[in-house]
Amino acid sequence: MSNDSTTRGYLTPVGDGPAYDDALEQEIGRWISGVAGLPAEQVLPLWNAPQPPAQPDGTTWCEFSIAAVPRPLGQSDVQVSDEQSEQWTWEEIAVSCSFYGPLSATTCANFRAGMFIEQNNAELNVSGLSLVDAGAIKSLPELIDNQRVRRYDLSVTLSRKNTRTYNIRTLKSASTHYFGE
Repeated sequence: MSNDSTTRGYLTPVGDGPAYDDALEQEIGRWISGVAGLPAEQVLPLWNAPQPPAQPDGTTWCEFSIAAVPRPLGQSDVQVSDEQSEQWTWEEIAVSCSFYGPLSATTCANFRAGMFIEQNNAELNVSGLSLVDAGAIKSLPELIDNQRVRRYDLSVTLSRKNTRTYNIRTLKSASTHYFGE
């Protein structure tokens, strides 16, 4: 299989690309924990394997999921050297947060207010993410173990620029043949 443009075949990115899966969930979890003021062990991705044990009664905690990673909003291909090209894409990441427990409304409201603080947004920017928008807080009590539990949901939209590097070489010379007169 080819991984540069000097031979025929498919090209795949080289080097580090954008974070997805567990790495992206860890970044978003750290951000929620820091801004909401919850301990890291009380901010959990929805899709965990193995599923962690239920939080004890009386605990305020958050469960989040990356609800969607929409198609890139745009793309640019930039030749950065004679040996490599970068593909730049911009995407939005929709994050759904559910806060549970006795202080869930307070924690959710504090998280929503705190994400608009410049210093908190600057910390998020370190991981390459930027805050775009936050939706309304919705009260959605949930039945867990035959008990109604307070739950407040909040949708947040983040954005980021992704850079993928490909070994696409510049054309230095080519033989030409002229036909005709």
